[in-house]
Amino acid sequence: MRAVLKIGGSLIQDEKGDIRVERFAEYAKVILKLREENTEITSIVVGGGKTARKYIEAARRLGVAEGLCDEIGIRAAQLNAQIMVGALDREAYPTIPETLQEVAEAAATGKIVVVGGLQPGQSTNAVAALVAERIKADMLINATNVDGVYTKDPKKDPSAEKLDQVTVREIQEIINEKGFFAGKYELFDMVALKILERSKIPTWIINGEDPKNILRIVAGENVGTLIVY
Repeated sequence: MRAVLKIGGSLIQDEKGDIRVERFAEYAKVILKLREENTEITSIVVGGGKTARKYIEAARRLGVAEGLCDEIGIRAAQLNAQIMVGALDREAYPTIPETLQEVAEAAATGKIVVVGGLQPGQSTNAVAALVAERIKADMLINATNVDGVYTKDPKKDPSAEKLDQVTVREIQEIINEKGFFAGKYELFDMVALKILERSKIPTWIINGEDPKNILRIVAGENVGTLIVY
């Protein structure tokens, strides 16, 4: 089984932007365990986290165009990706690809390919969807700081209910209400959803605060939210 794992930047950096070294180590341990069990995490896509948002906000205050703000966020995500390469040591492809073609070539080596951003106008969620489509992954696991998709914002409304399954259209409606800008692609952006809709790769949104949830998903447990098509 070939899987792509997306790790949200908020999982590997705290609110101050400090690196959560122990979290990188936990993810590396889980990923290597899966490879031993014949579930190949072919590629990992890492978000930019607090560092990306901090630099993007500084640029935006200077009147920088959103496209350049995206490029700044991409660089931050690539820094996080490089740390993940270090955590995986010899099992990881040593350099960070900057195009889908480079991702495919790196994946052909059998090493775990770690990716940050690729191009402006896309979240790392979109990058993960593109990578999963390009390498013909069997599944995409999106690790976030929430348990899954809720009917409402669970941090603001205690009546919010977690959905075991959600359609692409339902997520699109949520995004249309919020809009999106560089550094603020919450949950998914439209590009990511369109890619998932056309590729129909089984995609789970899980709570990545416990990296072992990845093992549970692969084992078939009902964890997080499944996107259906």
